[in-house]
Amino acid sequence: MDKLILKKEGWVILEMIKLLITLFITFWQIGSFSIGGGYAIMPLIQEEIVNKFGWLTIQEFTDIITISQMTPGPLSINASTFVGIRIAGTLGAIVATFACVITGVFLSIFLFNFFKKHNDVEEISNILKGLRSTSIGLITASASTIIIIALLGRSTLQGSLNNFNIIAAIVFSISLFLLRKYKFNPLTIILITGFLGLFFYI
Repeated sequence: MDKLILKKEGWVILEMIKLLITLFITFWQIGSFSIGGGYAIMPLIQEEIVNKFGWLTIQEFTDIITISQMTPGPLSINASTFVGIRIAGTLGAIVATFACVITGVFLSIFLFNFFKKHNDVEEISNILKGLRSTSIGLITASASTIIIIALLGRSTLQGSLNNFNIIAAIVFSISLFLLRKYKFNPLTIILITGFLGLFFYI
């Protein structure tokens, strides 16, 4: 009986180690290829944690994006912490978060010294322009996905418009208008729309 218990515990530990390694590799990849940062990395995060591993549903992924706007830190780091703690507890959060930031830390130190020496080289400037253009496309794709999920409750435009959320469309339009026209503080918009969500959806 004791041997069976020890064998089962050993199997559980082995599975946990495999899971932690998978978390580390996944978020190391996300952190290493976070060109542009922020919303530009959302398609890669979605591909890994929603489509590939199924750790989160698309709705849960959207919820993490929303929560990340109300908590300190970049989106990729917040996502790694949330996913890590959900999949493997506190240790998973530590491993995933560390994996997400480690490449950026070393790369930032390297690039700081590199650009300090070569900041006038035209080829380097052209490379950065290309990366910025790519980031715009990634951000646009991510923003489109969020809008579709909020308005239709799914991640694609395929299907009927029967589930079109008129309230979400109105709140979105007013929020965008206030942000662009009157330069409202984003925190104020978050608080107002949060209370509106409590009123309309509960």
